[in-house]
Amino acid sequence: MIKKSKKVIVVGLISTVATAYLFGSFAQAKSTPAPSSAKEKLEAYIKFTQILNVIEKEYVDDVNTTTLVDKALKGLMGNLDAHSTFMDTKSYKELNVQTKGEFGGLGISVGMKDGALTVIAPLEGTPASRAGIKAGDIILKIDDKATIGMNIDESVKLMRGKPKTDIVLTVIRKKEPKPLKIKITRDIIKIQSVYTKTIDEKILYLHITSFDQKVVEGVQKAIKEHNKTEGIILDLRNNPGGLLDQAVGLVDLFVEKGVIVSQKGRSKSENIEYKATKANSDTTTPIVVLVNGGSASASEIVSGALQDFNRSIVVGEKTFGKGSVQIVMPVGKDEALKLTVARYYLPSGRTIQAVGVTPDIIAHLNKIEVQEDPVLLKERDLKKHLESELKKIEGNATKVDSNATDANTTKVDNTIITEEQLFKDTQLKSAVDIMKALIITSKGRK
Repeated sequence: MIKKSKKVIVVGLISTVATAYLFGSFAQAKSTPAPSSAKEKLEAYIKFTQILNVIEKEYVDDVNTTTLVDKALKGLMGNLDAHSTFMDTKSYKELNVQTKGEFGGLGISVGMKDGALTVIAPLEGTPASRAGIKAGDIILKIDDKATIGMNIDESVKLMRGKPKTDIVLTVIRKKEPKPLKIKITRDIIKIQSVYTKTIDEKILYLHITSFDQKVVEGVQKAIKEHNKTEGIILDLRNNPGGLLDQAVGLVDLFVEKGVIVSQKGRSKSENIEYKATKANSDTTTPIVVLVNGGSASASEIVSGALQDFNRSIVVGEKTFGKGSVQIVMPVGKDEALKLTVARYYLPSGRTIQAVGVTPDIIAHLNKIEVQEDPVLLKERDLKKHLESELKKIEGNATKVDSNATDANTTKVDNTIITEEQLFKDTQLKSAVDIMKALIITSKGRK
């Protein structure tokens, strides 16, 4: 979502005819042709007002006109698409709190998929991730409230709350015979967006968990610190997106010309192209991008653009398919509309919305079972091994101090990815194997 300043919309119903005239005149003034005639608009506004009057007079309980209109607007916006919504005073205030950075929540990104509230991805190191929430989980209930018919903003509002308070999500998970109830304790969400590791000393592994305002800076710093890197793996799995400028900036680090992404809407003002710049672009280091069903929005722009530029090989599973642009338009002082105004298009002209990015090489997450070499002793070790066994027989073997052994145990180095870790992640293992092949062929070209 892009928050964008717009002229405040002032809404007021002076009379049915006057309102219809004003709206009709506005529609005619726009450069794009109106989808319906002025007469049809007038009839539609009259019908709405008539129904509103009937409800006010005949409904079993007293109802407030403002409340009725707010409910109507929420229903209207919710039926446009999964991301458009009307925000009342409370919702608008919560949005402003969210954009400031810290809030009590779960660390979970959700979207609507086939009409169901679906987890795009749990963010790494958050309560949702620790509790075992997975990308692709369908949220059936939030505490005791069913999510059927609930929009994204309503669900997010329920999941947020004071830190250290508990919430129970009932989820449907693929291959699980029945719904799972998962208890999560809310906390202040602070996300580290870029994690850096190395593989075999020559491959730089960059795990980007979300596109906050420090992603490009973090990637540039990592590349500078590992200036002898022969290949880069960008892990965008379970990355729900974030800031568009950071996605564009990341792609711009690796391409020097062309349109990285464009957005097209009904209004000409929403038709924008984001182009690459030549300065400080690395166009030679091989890149492999990892994606899955939890990769959405900005992640899809990065993976799809690098794929279209033939700048990387994309590995993993098909992405989520969130390629629409939302803006926040204030209505009066304390309310707003969040409205979908455009769709994103990749360099080739293809769309992301509801389609996603298909990897060049499909790889599913799994573990690789390693069978030990049946030949337990190698020729180079045989003599040494036999000598040590002889010492044991003769009673000359040095006794091992258990405390000393513990003290000398090698500590786990969190800055590298080991072969053992690769065998637990087939997608990453595939990416590394492909990267090694790219490095070899790059040397061949030189």
